[in-house]
Amino acid sequence: MSADTSQPATFAFNAEYDAKADAIIARYPAGRQQSAVLPLLDLAQRQHGWLPRAAMDHVAVKLKMAPIRVYEVATFYTMFNLKPVGRYFLQACTTTPCWLRGSDEIMGACRKVLGIGGGETSADGLFSLIEVECLGACVNAPILQVNDDFYEDLDGPATERLLESLRRGEVPPMGSATGRQMSAPAGGPTTLNSLSFDAAPAAAKGAE
Repeated sequence: MSADTSQPATFAFNAEYDAKADAIIARYPAGRQQSAVLPLLDLAQRQHGWLPRAAMDHVAVKLKMAPIRVYEVATFYTMFNLKPVGRYFLQACTTTPCWLRGSDEIMGACRKVLGIGGGETSADGLFSLIEVECLGACVNAPILQVNDDFYEDLDGPATERLLESLRRGEVPPMGSATGRQMSAPAGGPTTLNSLSFDAAPAAAKGAE
């Protein structure tokens, strides 16, 4: 990894996160505690806001792993941010199902509203955007993940409305922008249609 002046010299879990880390490690059988590397890296990122090298080193010590093995994991998954990101971390899926359903419109809306492309952070520091491979929500493509939440069935105008809401500090309910019931067909469920579900998400209503 290249030198980065924003890298903190040290990192350690605070008391709350250290207790969470210990609870996670305890789930694994003796000799298999290193399997907790992913959730511990996630904890470190949630505490610090992104994942500096010092945090990876701390996880390596915690799990008695060689630091290089932790670096290999952290640099493989796009869920880990190895440099500071904006308050809203946008992950746009551009894999085939999302691309066929219009992910180019989502990227275009980000460029139009935020002035950024993949791998960039907006001038106000609020938004960071990356392109990712398959978020696993193909039925509801195209999708934009905002921090931990999925916004689905988007098009260009719906994405613009979502971004403008976030810029105002308003976080719309996650889910389908078209009111699709979970992952049912766009025209409505064809099986189990006697079951009752919540009404369409408020995000979809606001888009009407």
